[in-house]
Amino acid sequence: MGFGDLKTPSGLKVLNDFLADKSYIEGYVPSQADIAVFDALSGAPSADLCHALRWYNHIKSYQKEKSSLPGVKKALVQYGPAGVEDATESKDDDDDDDDIDLFGSDDEEESAEAKRLKDERLAAYNEKKSKKPALIAKSSILLDVKPWDDETDMAKLEECVRSVQMDGLLWGSSKLVPVGYGIKKLQIQCVVEDDKVGTDQLEEQITAFDDYVQSMDVAAFNKI
Repeated sequence: MGFGDLKTPSGLKVLNDFLADKSYIEGYVPSQADIAVFDALSGAPSADLCHALRWYNHIKSYQKEKSSLPGVKKALVQYGPAGVEDATESKDDDDDDDDIDLFGSDDEEESAEAKRLKDERLAAYNEKKSKKPALIAKSSILLDVKPWDDETDMAKLEECVRSVQMDGLLWGSSKLVPVGYGIKKLQIQCVVEDDKVGTDQLEEQITAFDDYVQSMDVAAFNKI
């Protein structure tokens, strides 16, 4: 588990791929996990690592209040995808295998049984709770995203925009609309849950890709 060395291109690529479908390192809100990984970086990722750069700019805005973010800051190797070798891992880890008790005690068996019962009750409760209908307020938003000039790579611009991922955000169809002098803007549709996603959040994260994006405007906003 881990990202490897986040000061190297290979480590940053692992981070970028990890964040392709995530807004945060853990969960759905900024936490100490994000701060631990952020502090391990030597600076902002390059523009071609659009997922990592989007996350970096977002977490950077929390630096003044990072100590108040939820969670407990753990070692960097405890975050990230499984199956990535960590260069800082101690060679003594192999010795720890000698301390493993291969024959669990009766107390451990009782604890496992108690945990199983607890998990079953929790699953039953969640299933019952999930059957209750909940009214979720949603809105359909049409965004105009403008590039700097006619030489801007619009395919890359759209890729960066769609890399913005948040709980309650769903991207829809898009098209390029001429605005004059050979310049085209990206017009893209999205559906958001009103309690989770605001247009100010979208603007902050989209305009962070300032190598491609000049500005973002809300062209249409309709309640669903």
